[in-house]
Amino acid sequence: MTTAPVTYQVVKGWNDDDIIALYRSAGWWRDYYDPSGIAPLIKGSFIFVVGIDSGTGRAVAMGRIISDGVGAGYIHDLCVLTEVRGMHIGAGILEFLVREAHAAGLSSLYLVAEPDTQSFYEKSGFISDNGLIFLTYNPDGQNET
Repeated sequence: MTTAPVTYQVVKGWNDDDIIALYRSAGWWRDYYDPSGIAPLIKGSFIFVVGIDSGTGRAVAMGRIISDGVGAGYIHDLCVLTEVRGMHIGAGILEFLVREAHAAGLSSLYLVAEPDTQSFYEKSGFISDNGLIFLTYNPDGQNET
């Protein structure tokens, strides 16, 4: 577990192994995924942020915003390595993403949260809108993301 401070940085590229470790930690990486997709995923994000352990230089958290840059953005893939959860790193990276989005001119942010994480996002000013419905389309008929 890190005791070094974590810094947040917008990046256009990062070590694939660090990012895959973060996806694995969140339960979002499947063995059949192609690691060569990491670089275009980062580059294609409107904003991609890593939380960097200043002692090791390793990414211990990440989050990204998908947007056309005009008005709204979607926070996606916010995750923190299991071994450093509970150290306010998730809140730090979320706050950093929100500031970067505002500075880039985005007026609204949306996200889809994992079950049981609603209160985490509410503490940062996000509200649940029960009037909205989240829908998923997968042409293969699978519900996996």
